[in-house]
Amino acid sequence: MNVQIFIPCFVDQLYPSVGFNMIKVLEKAGCTISYNTNQTCCGQPAFNAGFWGEAKDVCKKFLKDFSDDKYIVAPSASCVGFVKNYYEKLFGHSPHDTEVKKIRNRIFEFSDFLVNVLHYTDFNASFNATATYHDSCAALRECNLKQEPRILLNNVKGLQLIEMNDVETCCGFGGTFAVKFEAISVAMGDQKVTNAVQTNAEYIISTDMSCLMHIDGVIKNKQATLKALHLADVLANF
Repeated sequence: MNVQIFIPCFVDQLYPSVGFNMIKVLEKAGCTISYNTNQTCCGQPAFNAGFWGEAKDVCKKFLKDFSDDKYIVAPSASCVGFVKNYYEKLFGHSPHDTEVKKIRNRIFEFSDFLVNVLHYTDFNASFNATATYHDSCAALRECNLKQEPRILLNNVKGLQLIEMNDVETCCGFGGTFAVKFEAISVAMGDQKVTNAVQTNAEYIISTDMSCLMHIDGVIKNKQATLKALHLADVLANF
């Protein structure tokens, strides 16, 4: 299957290994990967900050960069959720309306694509550790993903998955929310890390590096021994 990958800004700049590990896993699942080097941002930061006009320009470029009919896969439910749910708000009843409807049916978060499109759930991966899982708000509420990452993780040999208390509660990042409401954001992150630490897990895993970046900052501030890890990094251990 031919697949295009979309690499979010922060993954490209801060966590490129997540992108490479996603490719490694997709190729094992039989995908042929293409990467358009012209791609930039999905437009979410500008949109969330209230700059809808500027966001629209970025989103138009996204539509152009991914204009063919291939599936689009990204290691970020946040970006995928934005394209699926908010492009229509920007482009509804416009000349781009048809493009938007098509792209929302072609773009998938990584775990969603593996489980629900490829039906590939066991990569013979091994990861000898205990871990807890963080449901990102975007994965849970915008992409309707709950079981998909857990199905994949439960097939990883040696990995023991332990659920934390209040697992569906936000970590407090929320992009610009963390900047505008720093104290609230930090308090929410602190509670998330406290719940994760109480499981005695060695790792906290998620679909979204944006959440994990925030969580990792709190972990370091609390000097906890927990480590943050993207789902792709775990599945690529084969």
